[in-house]
Amino acid sequence: MRLNRKLLLLILICSSVYLPAMAQQTDTTKPVSVDPELEAIMNSKVPREYIIAGITVSGSKTFDSALLVSVSGISVGDKVYLPGGDLFSKAIAAIWRQQYFDDATIYITKVDGKDIYIEINVTERARLGNFFFRGIKKGEEDELKEKVGLTPNKVITENLRRTSIEKIEKFYSDKGFRQIDVKISETKNAVNPNFIDLTFNVNKGKKVKIDEIFISGNEVVSDLKIKKQLKGTKERMRFTLYPEKNASAYGGKDSVTFKEFMKDRGFLSLSKVRDFLDPWFRIKFSAAKFNQNKYIEDKEKILTYYNSLGYRDAVIEKDTNYYNSKGNLVIDVKVDEGRQYYFGNITWRGNTKYSDSVLNNILGIQRGDIYNLETLNSKLGKQLSAEGGDISGLYMDDGYLFFRVEPIETKVYNDTIDYEIRLSEGPQATIRSINIYGNDKTKEYVIRRELRTIPGEKFSRSDMIRSIRELSALNYFNPEKINPNPVPNPDDGTVDINYTLEEKSSDQLELSAGWGGLIGLTGTLGVTFNNFSTKNIFKKSAWQPLPSGDGQRLSIRVQSNGPSFSSQNFSFTEPWLGGKKRNNLTLSLFRTKLANAFDPLTGLPLRKKSEDAQYLRTFGASVSLGKQLKWPDDFFNLITSVNYTQYKLKDYPIFPELDSGVSNNINLRFQIIRSSVDQPTFPRSGSTFSLTATFTPPWSLFRDASKYSDPAEKYRLVEYHKWRLNYEWFIPIGKPAGAEKNRQFVLKAAAKFGFLGRYNKDLPISPFERFQVGDAGLQNNFGIIGFDIIAHRGYPVYDNSNPRINNANQTSATQFFTIFNKYSMELRYPLSTNPSSTIFGLAFFEAANGWYDVKDYNPFKLRRSAGLGMRFFLPMFGLLGFDYGVGLDRTYPGARFRDISKFTFMLGFEPE
Repeated sequence: MRLNRKLLLLILICSSVYLPAMAQQTDTTKPVSVDPELEAIMNSKVPREYIIAGITVSGSKTFDSALLVSVSGISVGDKVYLPGGDLFSKAIAAIWRQQYFDDATIYITKVDGKDIYIEINVTERARLGNFFFRGIKKGEEDELKEKVGLTPNKVITENLRRTSIEKIEKFYSDKGFRQIDVKISETKNAVNPNFIDLTFNVNKGKKVKIDEIFISGNEVVSDLKIKKQLKGTKERMRFTLYPEKNASAYGGKDSVTFKEFMKDRGFLSLSKVRDFLDPWFRIKFSAAKFNQNKYIEDKEKILTYYNSLGYRDAVIEKDTNYYNSKGNLVIDVKVDEGRQYYFGNITWRGNTKYSDSVLNNILGIQRGDIYNLETLNSKLGKQLSAEGGDISGLYMDDGYLFFRVEPIETKVYNDTIDYEIRLSEGPQATIRSINIYGNDKTKEYVIRRELRTIPGEKFSRSDMIRSIRELSALNYFNPEKINPNPVPNPDDGTVDINYTLEEKSSDQLELSAGWGGLIGLTGTLGVTFNNFSTKNIFKKSAWQPLPSGDGQRLSIRVQSNGPSFSSQNFSFTEPWLGGKKRNNLTLSLFRTKLANAFDPLTGLPLRKKSEDAQYLRTFGASVSLGKQLKWPDDFFNLITSVNYTQYKLKDYPIFPELDSGVSNNINLRFQIIRSSVDQPTFPRSGSTFSLTATFTPPWSLFRDASKYSDPAEKYRLVEYHKWRLNYEWFIPIGKPAGAEKNRQFVLKAAAKFGFLGRYNKDLPISPFERFQVGDAGLQNNFGIIGFDIIAHRGYPVYDNSNPRINNANQTSATQFFTIFNKYSMELRYPLSTNPSSTIFGLAFFEAANGWYDVKDYNPFKLRRSAGLGMRFFLPMFGLLGFDYGVGLDRTYPGARFRDISKFTFMLGFEPE
């Protein structure tokens, strides 16, 4: 009976209801008896109303029956017209939309007058057991598992299969594989037969590189300049005697013959030489893989470049790409340059604050200048920049936050375009509130005191940019994530500024062992807390793990190698003494001991009768007070310090004329510093300047030291005046690479000068506080030992007579100069700007020298070097750096490369 009813329903639904799929087979060899009541429903010519009296579910192994009935939208008591009603077709469609079933069927199982009983029968789709990859490497498999996003127990649909293949193809397409073939094989899961395992059989094919880029249609702009705009689409490196004769699909230019090249004197132009040699020889260091998205972006860059030259009508008429005989990609681009345009008359409308002449002067565009929409928008401030100097910056620095500017083309005639620039100045906005988010450790008042945006004052964009710089200089936050967000309130003319920050670790731990050529194996233990809090030292709850958040700096450092060397250093800095002004107080103490180490004159070990047979001991203390100046600008700081250092020597001839005795160095130091760099770790812009003058009391006015023959008595009170000048510039070069705004080259240029003088010409210049030039500049890191070390990469410590001293392992006497000059240039490129590991590479050129006397001083007589280096900034350990330099003035007949080169290492700080 049940079979008969189902057969009747099948006939009924096929004639009156849409079924997406149905599979029902019957044995046609047996006679079928049909229920008269179901037959009456099927044969009725007039639809009759029936009431669903019961619903059952069959075929479902995973889903609850009540849930499936709910999804279908049918419930007991619903009315349905048969034949001809659409209730069942809608129910089946609703079940199918869930994408969990391969088949869904509704049967009428019983008819009782106007009441009918139905059965919903479903066939569930298979679920994913495991998935595998075949034909690829293990590393690629691990990456793909994350990319495809498959998880066990997921319902296997056709869409899932298709999207998985697309993700695999995109993964390899981005790596340069353009002919990928992916096929899926399915097997039953060994553990659960109701589940299916998928195996993706991947055939990557050959990696495709861009062999040639043809440019046609260009008359004004050369192929080379156009190809330079293709930042993400590069041709491959090439070196061959038999170039492949590819031809442009759009009828490109004829190649230049050697005779034509020579006749045109192409050898005098680097670009023409490159174009001529291109079929045989091409140097490229970038990947030549093809990425469709980058290619689309690069085509826009071509048009942007043309627009910057005044060709505003330039278009890419057509482009194509195809494979050559070697299976590499050839790209063909045809451009239509159009005509060049120029700026015409520029008028202003809506300006009441500033006159037309002031705005014209800032805009800097004259009638007849080559049309460049990017320049116009930049000068108007449509794209905000930290440098300012634009119209929007002029208004926004004066509180006009609601300022708007819109350039409108008013007339285009021949090759000239007139503009009307419409301004909407709006009211001046007042800062209502400053909100800070993301500071989990640093106290809010520490952040607020650095901000230049103050509630109640007029809004200023330059103040907001300066606030970003000050927060970066703290080194407590990720400089890439400092994000001020102005929230205007047009109703009352105010603005809220929300500063979003991301804390980073700025404390440093130094635990290391190293080998020094003069003092042997040395162990170092040092800690620096850059965001310390002294007032919370006695609060148990603040030790998590240390009291922090008040912006103070505490540093403790201990070094030793046993009886020969030891050093202890302590310093504490309060950056805002009193809490109201930027007055910083620094206290420091140090003590060092060098004993029985070496003889500076011979390089031989000293005798070791006892631990203190020969030694140099120093003890020092200093107090400094820094104050921010308002003139010439508030980037300047004046630091005044009082310093005392005591030197105790016993048979230790490290200083000229002095090997035993006690010397006291009491001095007053004035230092003027100006720093406008954007951030301390990897500066990209700005400069630093410092002028330091150090004076001891003129003891010779009170005691005639020249009458003493004993050096110990002569230098018991050290007398000198000392001058230091340092200047550094950081200049960003070119536009940032790719999507990362900070990936660009930075040029660092530095000039340094030092001079040690005397008050009394009858007295020799002080043996202390002189300058040692050469080598890695790390020795003073072991302690204060009475002289400044000026690093010169590529050279050992040198004297003034022989630039090639200390070649190989030769030892020479340490030389201390009274004057030095040093110039350096570094081209830097960031490899990682992540605050957890800032890494950049550099190429450097340096020139330096030292002199003993003013009469011999020649700032142009310098020793030169060049080389490469790397820098790693790790929050817990500070700076780690390597340099390999070549001394260009160390060459001599028979010299090997290793004799004129030197590897240097730095830890914790950048040497001078």
